[in-house]
Amino acid sequence: MTSASTTLDVRALPPRERHPLIFSTFRGLAAGEAMQLVNDHDPRPLYHHFQAELPGGFGWDYLESGPETWRVRITRLATSKAGGSCCGGCCNG
Repeated sequence: MTSASTTLDVRALPPRERHPLIFSTFRGLAAGEAMQLVNDHDPRPLYHHFQAELPGGFGWDYLESGPETWRVRITRLATSKAGGSCCGGCCNG
């Protein structure tokens, strides 16, 4: 089992800055390492963004599911190329 060595609380950030920071932090993880994301809403759109950028390259585990705080452990799997550029408009809030 992997533990989250990095906690990233994005609640105070403007929405347009969240995905780029999350992907940047994820790229800094070694295979098997995890980060814990703390958010003020269900990050389901972020999950789909990860699926589009890194299919099969990450693990996603909800640790807390609202109603005010969501915590998700995102693990970089060995198969991950850790790409993930923030794209065209999904997080321009």
